[in-house]
Amino acid sequence: MIGRRVALPLAAIALAGCSIPSWVPLVGRPKSEPALVSAPAPPPTSAPLLSTPGSAAATPGEVVDRVVCVVNNDAVTQYELEEAEAYYMYENKLAAPPEGDARTTLRKELLDRIIESRLQLQQAEREKILVEDAEVAEQLAEVMKRLGVANEAQLTEALKPQGISLDGVKRRIRETIMVQKVIRRKVTLRVSVTEQEIDRYLVDNREKLESGLTFEARHILFLPEPGQGEDGWLSAKQKADEVYGRLLAGEDFAELARASSQDPSGQDGGSLGRLKRGELTSEIEIAILSLKPGEISPPYRSQVGYHIFKLDSRESLSGEGMAQARNQVRDILFREKYQTRLKEWVADIRQRAMIDMRL
Repeated sequence: MIGRRVALPLAAIALAGCSIPSWVPLVGRPKSEPALVSAPAPPPTSAPLLSTPGSAAATPGEVVDRVVCVVNNDAVTQYELEEAEAYYMYENKLAAPPEGDARTTLRKELLDRIIESRLQLQQAEREKILVEDAEVAEQLAEVMKRLGVANEAQLTEALKPQGISLDGVKRRIRETIMVQKVIRRKVTLRVSVTEQEIDRYLVDNREKLESGLTFEARHILFLPEPGQGEDGWLSAKQKADEVYGRLLAGEDFAELARASSQDPSGQDGGSLGRLKRGELTSEIEIAILSLKPGEISPPYRSQVGYHIFKLDSRESLSGEGMAQARNQVRDILFREKYQTRLKEWVADIRQRAMIDMRL
């Protein structure tokens, strides 16, 4: 059903950039809608985007929803909490919610996430963050593209089975953009990384950074004759010495590998491909990386046979490689500082908020 396929892409789009998971409700009841109460229906296993609060058979005046928390002057309803739980179940492939204390703990965690989301939106409103209609239209176009619908009329029809209005989706997209903008103002623009911090990180983590660098190498393998003991190894060494002499005389490594190597890589000129640290045995990796690019090793005895290695190329933390490493470190440090700053900001606005828990 197209209605069911709408749910998760919409949640992912609308919540992009927020510090809350995708299972926090995307489309909630407008603030002006009155709250009614009753026992909520079990969360649906298909996790529709907008669950129906209460039963369709509720009699006039019956309470079918209730306030579980007030964030400043903004109410969070049981309906929104049930929806968050439905998404949690959907993403974790649970047929039923946990029971007893486990469910109580889960609901408290979900409510905490909803509170943080609401606080961020309130902060955006206080900062008088504005969102242009064109920005909402751009995000809505992305939603329609992912869902494979051509226009708003088709999207409206796709949303109907879930009881979601197009205006409701636009409203939540607008609110999400507001939160993204206030986070950029309060968090992103206040995070910086200095060159000294990058230098210090490079010194402290050089070995780890080098482990991610790649190299390209070739080899020619000479195997000892089976069952001949040291005589077999001696014969393999003599063959390796003879080919090594020809390489020193200027013959092409790839051609000699095709003609002489007893390893399948010989058909590719002895190429071992592009490798990362740790992909070869440590003894062979050390032997290869002790070479300079273009250099050929003398015959090297391993547990398998005699090898002649050639290092074709090697990434290093110098020149262009160092520039790339510095950019990567800058990104790492920025993310770390961003997450720290975001947590501090959320904690600060939460500490100053009036939160009345009624769960």
